[in-house]
Amino acid sequence: MPYLWRGESWGVRLRILACVALVFLSSFAVALVPLLFSLAIDAYAGKANAWAVGAMGVITAYAVASWVGRILGELQYAAYGPIEHRLVRRLSRTFFTHLHGLSLRFHLGRRTGAVSEDLGRGLAGIRELIYDVAFRILPLLIEIAATCAILLAHLPPFYALVTAATLAAFAWAMTLGADSLRSTIRTMNRESSSAHAVAIDSLINYETVKYFGAEGAIGRRYDERLEEVERLAARGLALRSLNGIAQMTVLSVGLAILLILGGQAVQAGTMSVGDLVLLNTYFVRLARPLEQLSRLYRVIRNSLGSVEQMFALLDEAPEVTDRPGAVPLPPGRGDLVFEHVSFAYDPRRPILRDVGFTLPAGRTVAVVGASGAGKSTIARLLFRFYDPSEGRILIDGQDLRDITQASLRAAIAVVPQDTVLLNETLRDNLAFGRPDATDAEIEAAARIAQLDRFVAGLPDGWDTLVGERGLKLSGGEKQRVAIARAVLKQPRLFIFDEATSSLDSATEQAIQERLAEASRGTSTLIIAHRLSTVVNADEILVLERGRIAERGSHAALLARDGLYAALWQRQHRVAEPAAE
Repeated sequence: MPYLWRGESWGVRLRILACVALVFLSSFAVALVPLLFSLAIDAYAGKANAWAVGAMGVITAYAVASWVGRILGELQYAAYGPIEHRLVRRLSRTFFTHLHGLSLRFHLGRRTGAVSEDLGRGLAGIRELIYDVAFRILPLLIEIAATCAILLAHLPPFYALVTAATLAAFAWAMTLGADSLRSTIRTMNRESSSAHAVAIDSLINYETVKYFGAEGAIGRRYDERLEEVERLAARGLALRSLNGIAQMTVLSVGLAILLILGGQAVQAGTMSVGDLVLLNTYFVRLARPLEQLSRLYRVIRNSLGSVEQMFALLDEAPEVTDRPGAVPLPPGRGDLVFEHVSFAYDPRRPILRDVGFTLPAGRTVAVVGASGAGKSTIARLLFRFYDPSEGRILIDGQDLRDITQASLRAAIAVVPQDTVLLNETLRDNLAFGRPDATDAEIEAAARIAQLDRFVAGLPDGWDTLVGERGLKLSGGEKQRVAIARAVLKQPRLFIFDEATSSLDSATEQAIQERLAEASRGTSTLIIAHRLSTVVNADEILVLERGRIAERGSHAALLARDGLYAALWQRQHRVAEPAAE
């Protein structure tokens, strides 16, 4: 509730206060019912004409109190409904924003299914927790307190002492059982998240599973997780049953003692029949909320376990954050400078070593090298998914660490090597980086990427859904969507990471010509393995083991007859037999 209270309007706060008031009023009304019933019995038994005077009024009050308790209970649910949905909405948005704010290292190491399961179970746990505390436990505690107060006021202190001892023994049994369950529930939740992760991973990679006929192996792995969940669930149910038996034994012993003492008091004339009925009714009514309280306590401990796992995600701190005082990237032409940049994902394995180069505004620099040389890491550093271990990166004279991440990424457009699309329409995917783009701008970008004819041939055109991760499209079609999306963004800096690797030669040549035209005057960084795609770059950087081994134009590097020339000759020796 404190989370919901902060930052809300007074209208929402008044609704919360109304809910609390309704809970108290409803609980007191329900607690009065047995007392009024007992008074009615005594009034009727005491005088022959009491029915017309005292008993009738008490019976009427009994009926009214019962009716008011139920009406107030219904009103509190109606008042709470919108508050619950608002709370879930705010929490969902908070976690959604936080997950997107975490660094790339976290997302590369996580399992989507496990995070999704933890988040879903945690939100459900929050809903159960708030509802159970506000509308089940709080009324039960009020009812228990009112019951004890009425018993103390109408019966000798010894009866209250027996009742208090019964309550203490019950509370001890309840907490002992819940604590023993907690570790089992935590382990079960972890195994459930693991099973969910296996299922989601296999569905996301459906084609890969089919390629290798791995349905059986994945199914067995999934079933192993579920078997462990089943075992832990059975253990939890056994512990819960044993704890329930202990609690009911405590209540039964307490009730037996009170009824024996009360029966003896009635026979001795020191207690009325109405008081005995009151004692029995209130203790039975006390047993019911205590049973519910025990069950709810276990549910809440389970919910807390789920909520703890969800809030553990909030404890994950982003590796890269905006500095205090970071400013938006000011207008500029797109000059890019790497100054003695070194970086390692793991300190034991450096990826980049003292890399330095300049990309003047409007020029094109290509980075080539063998797989694992660190080419794509340069792009990740540019987007500030990571910060350099040493050195600095500047764009238009501004250190990337001194500008906001949002403004930096808004100035860069990338065509990644592995294009992943949202399960939305083609139009939505193209306009992802520029939601305000007009249809004319979208179509112009599509023409540059040679996508217009493909879209024209689709029955639903731009409204065609591309499927999960774009799986309804071929690799070349997805790559053309990525190219069009980057062009539509109209960035200050282009990054092409093997941007045409999935295209046939004719389409690749046509797109490269149009890309050259579209990116004229825009700084362009090309990351490539195929050297034929970078021959027109103003400067080519050859990476070897994280260092720049050579640099220069295509012609100059060939004339040097070094590493670049060897790579060029090797690729052409492979390409020539294939062409034949």
